[in-house]
Amino acid sequence: MRIRTALLATSALILASCGQATETDAPEADISAEQALMTQLIDAEPGDVIEIPEGTYNFNRGLSLTVDGVTIRGEGMDKTVLSFADQIAGAEGLLVTASDFTIEDLAIEDAKGDALKVNEGENITIRRVRTEWTNGPSQDNGAYGIYPVQTTNVLVEGNVAIGASDAGVYVGQSLDVIVRNNRAEYNVAGIEIENTVGADVYDNVATNNTGGILVFNMPELQQEGRVTRVYDNQVFANNTDNFGHPGTPVASVPAGTGIIVNSNDDVEIFNNEISDNKTGNIIISSLFTTGYSESSTSESFDPYPEGIFIYGNTFTGGGEDPDTPELALARIMLFGEDGRLPDIIWDGFYDEAKQVDGVTPDALRICIDNGDVGILNANGPSGFTEPSTEMSPFECSLEKLPAVDLGRS
Repeated sequence: MRIRTALLATSALILASCGQATETDAPEADISAEQALMTQLIDAEPGDVIEIPEGTYNFNRGLSLTVDGVTIRGEGMDKTVLSFADQIAGAEGLLVTASDFTIEDLAIEDAKGDALKVNEGENITIRRVRTEWTNGPSQDNGAYGIYPVQTTNVLVEGNVAIGASDAGVYVGQSLDVIVRNNRAEYNVAGIEIENTVGADVYDNVATNNTGGILVFNMPELQQEGRVTRVYDNQVFANNTDNFGHPGTPVASVPAGTGIIVNSNDDVEIFNNEISDNKTGNIIISSLFTTGYSESSTSESFDPYPEGIFIYGNTFTGGGEDPDTPELALARIMLFGEDGRLPDIIWDGFYDEAKQVDGVTPDALRICIDNGDVGILNANGPSGFTEPSTEMSPFECSLEKLPAVDLGRS
């Protein structure tokens, strides 16, 4: 294993083998730490540990890594800062197309596009990384903060994601994922699991986003997602106005959404603390309420959320100022000017072709076992004109989903 350290300008590049530091061919004295890091990423070999000391490093071009088995390590997310405020080239701050990759203890700020993207890798660890757009919520910000996509065996833990115009922490089209102990704030979507199979999302804090935690399936992607557990999270006051780009899936997320499941199957939501999300604390919806037309989907795509089990959550406040005209009208119709919507909202779309004698099969039901928590069936098929609060169709339970096991602590 080589430990390679990018030092400040006018300092030498240090290599260490098996932990024994030695000076080696030093670069010219005027080489910058930024140039040193770029060189190390290009010249990396499997097993390398690239250490970046405390400091702020400014890049005008995106960084990339294509070698398996590399670790990038800073001295802390508030000490080692990679700034891309002056970026003129590259679609990401750091793009990684490699397996057995670890990045930890640094920050990536103000990337032109996505901050950290990991594409098509296995055994990925993203730990104690801060991604942030420092000017606050803006449509001019990059889309994704932490962005593993088409990856397998992924651990995303202890990170902070701020200001993404799509999702702060996003895991897409992936397999076997744990997202834990992160904080997502002032993004459109705080944490998003999309078209992913096998994800555990727990012990996170999502606040001040447009939507706190999203579990989505979108059409025309290589796999459909299922089997996601969302538990032991704090999801509160996600009331930031939606600043997503028009036409993107998250642009349809109402401001004031706590947890939303869209077109995804086999989802458990339990033991969360969910509060003060002005539209709804939990929303369950189909593709038909995202603004995407049915013609944009393939025949094999299932647009309906099925097998959803909600239990053991703690709810406080929320639902008092819905961010859609349909829900705003339903609130007044059913609960009066000073009322609030129930903690769980369903758009009401279901797959008639899967009904058996007019009844949804048990495994496909939306089940709620959460004390006296209520639900609003917004009744989308009626044009949202006949909302209902009838609870009996949702009084059921489902078999618990298995935990995700990454084979590592």
